[in-house]
Amino acid sequence: MSENYGGLQRRSGGAEECGEGLKMEVLFRMTSTGVVVLMLSLLHVSFSSAQECPSTHDLLTSLRQVEKMLAVHEASYQQGLRSLRKRMSALHNSTMAIFKTGASCSKPEPPAHGRRLGRVFGVGHEVHFLCKPDYELIGPRTRVCLESLRWSGQQPMCRRLNSTGNSLTSFSPAAPSSSSSASFSAALSASSSSSSVSSPSPVSSSSPLSSSPSSSVRPSHCTHFLGSTRCTCDVGFTISGQDNNICTDIDECRLFPLGQPGRLCVYQCVNTPGSFHCFCPAGYDLSRDGRSCSDVDECENRMHNCSSDQVCVNTYGGFQCAMVECPHMKNATYIKTSPMRCERNPCMLGDKVCTQAPNSISFHFLSMVSNMSAPRVLFRVSAARVLGDTLRFGLAGGRGRGHFSVQRSGRQTGTLLLVTLIKGPATLEAEVEMSELERNNLLGRYLTKVTLFVSPYEF
Repeated sequence: MSENYGGLQRRSGGAEECGEGLKMEVLFRMTSTGVVVLMLSLLHVSFSSAQECPSTHDLLTSLRQVEKMLAVHEASYQQGLRSLRKRMSALHNSTMAIFKTGASCSKPEPPAHGRRLGRVFGVGHEVHFLCKPDYELIGPRTRVCLESLRWSGQQPMCRRLNSTGNSLTSFSPAAPSSSSSASFSAALSASSSSSSVSSPSPVSSSSPLSSSPSSSVRPSHCTHFLGSTRCTCDVGFTISGQDNNICTDIDECRLFPLGQPGRLCVYQCVNTPGSFHCFCPAGYDLSRDGRSCSDVDECENRMHNCSSDQVCVNTYGGFQCAMVECPHMKNATYIKTSPMRCERNPCMLGDKVCTQAPNSISFHFLSMVSNMSAPRVLFRVSAARVLGDTLRFGLAGGRGRGHFSVQRSGRQTGTLLLVTLIKGPATLEAEVEMSELERNNLLGRYLTKVTLFVSPYEF
């Protein structure tokens, strides 16, 4: 049964027949894509929920959704294919490596007066060569086992150093040009003046650490692989020469002088072939970092020559033997109550001269490096108990009074300050006086003698 509305004919059965017709049309168009089952399921869901035939817009929307899903599936397929190819390539390489594992180069012989480092001679492995003391290595320091089962470079040799140390003058690299030989000779002659020592005091040229021409200039290590040559130098050397056949020592001491930030050594730097070495003055040990200097405590290590009645005072870079003696004053006598303290004996009744003398005298010794920043707190004097109503602090005397100042830092404490820079070596003294008063009447005076030993070094 069919109905006609204004030229439009609709058959009874409606949605089912229309849906079947659309399904057949879509299936005809999409058969070549291989997604028949997917389209049937999508269209079945769409048409089952509709009571009428879908419009052209709805049909195109469904087709676009299917096209997007197909594009996603195609991208996933291509990604999986690429991943599979990578896995197959890795499997091929590992298989080839397994087959090549058994291949190796012949065992290289160590040079006369030298030795070889390395026990594996397979493809890609390296062996290294060293010479005994008083011998130098001529040729490559490292050789690599190539895929051709041959070692790279030439067999090295060890040559004895002659008495003058200029043993490289006869060295000539393989097939050298005239320009490269000239550059090597020029570098060799220039190296005789390249050895430097950066230090406050010069080092004798006969020092065992001074660089010789033979150690400042040496041939480079060249490796020949697949028709190309690669030359390198040991650490601390820079490559030079027209054919990169020369290695010249880098003078680290000259690059980083003592006066510049980031200096290599705190005190003295000596250039060595490929490196440098730091030294410290007497009274110091080289620290673990190889650059700083740490003070040696001669007093604690019993490395001093002070007598039994002297006090050993450790200083930066040395020590001092100090004598602690009680003073002799008119009408006042003192007795030593401890190694660093003298007490006044009781005064006779009415003896004003005796009562004006200090009740006690303490001795203290301090050590300091040269040019230490100021102002700086050096020492504090405190009263254990106060009998009067007032305490006063001040400088009583001593050598170098212009370098010191005393300030009140508490009700019962005074502080000795260093107010100016002191360049060592120097020995300064300061006497800090603490006076106790009761209604402006003097009850007692207490004197502290501070001796400051300034080192000639800034470390």
